[in-house]
Amino acid sequence: MSGYRTLPVPDGLDGMRVDAGLAKLLGLSRTAVAALTESGDVVLDGRPAGKSDRLVAGSMLEVTLPEPERPVEVVPIRVEGLVVLHEDADIIVVDKPVGVAVHPSPGWTGPTVVGGLAAAGHQIATSGAAERQGVVHRLDVGTTGVMVVAKSESAYSALKHAFKERTVDKVYHSVVQGHPDPIKGTIDAPIDRHPKHDYKFAVMQHGKPSVTHYEVIEAFRAASLVEIHLETGRTHQIRVHFSALHHPCVGDLTYGADPTLAKRLGVTRQWLHAHRLGFDHPGTGEWVEFTSPYPADLADALEKLRDEG
Repeated sequence: MSGYRTLPVPDGLDGMRVDAGLAKLLGLSRTAVAALTESGDVVLDGRPAGKSDRLVAGSMLEVTLPEPERPVEVVPIRVEGLVVLHEDADIIVVDKPVGVAVHPSPGWTGPTVVGGLAAAGHQIATSGAAERQGVVHRLDVGTTGVMVVAKSESAYSALKHAFKERTVDKVYHSVVQGHPDPIKGTIDAPIDRHPKHDYKFAVMQHGKPSVTHYEVIEAFRAASLVEIHLETGRTHQIRVHFSALHHPCVGDLTYGADPTLAKRLGVTRQWLHAHRLGFDHPGTGEWVEFTSPYPADLADALEKLRDEG
């Protein structure tokens, strides 16, 4: 999407900040819109607009869009520690190690699940954008655990539908700071991009509906091991919800975790693991479940907490 555009501000964007409104209107990130405003490429009623200026319905917008970036390519590179838990004609279930993205994206030069699968000779579905073919759900780079990738086109459609309709059982384990009260509950709080930091998310009044069910399964002096069932699957959902409760995931410095506790436990990322995944098999219709054990760094931190009492 490149070139020059001129269009009136729709009524629905009246009063919104330029960066938020234009992001919605043009399908760009707020960071991209901020860059356009900084370079003077967003003009509102004849004057260059700042990213925090407010839009007024009916006023005239002139936007000069940059040339599109070349599409991101999947580079087949072997991924250390990427374990295939199950494979058949329709699906491939993997145990994702830490530091691995699910698919390539602009600015990410590290290893990816789809690149690792390609390097190991696994064929996956061609549905979806070129760089994320076969991908039906994601885990953060710093989150480990079980995830499924579609191999057949029919599996891609069926699994996409299952995740959308929330019929997939997504079970995570996390060690969170302190002791959530009550010890079993539901966090129902909408999530959207953080108003000031584009790389973060936050509980926001007009965000997307987000529901997290949790239960404390083991309590320690400074933290709790929690089992989590995700009803929705927003980006950073568990991390944002527990941070909003003032019980951030141990080691999650982005969302307010205590760096001293993280250092003491030897944790260099959020203690969050996709422990179990259950769904109707897209080929057979039978319910299947796959489990991933805790990786060494998380297991070691857990033992330290147990030793402390």
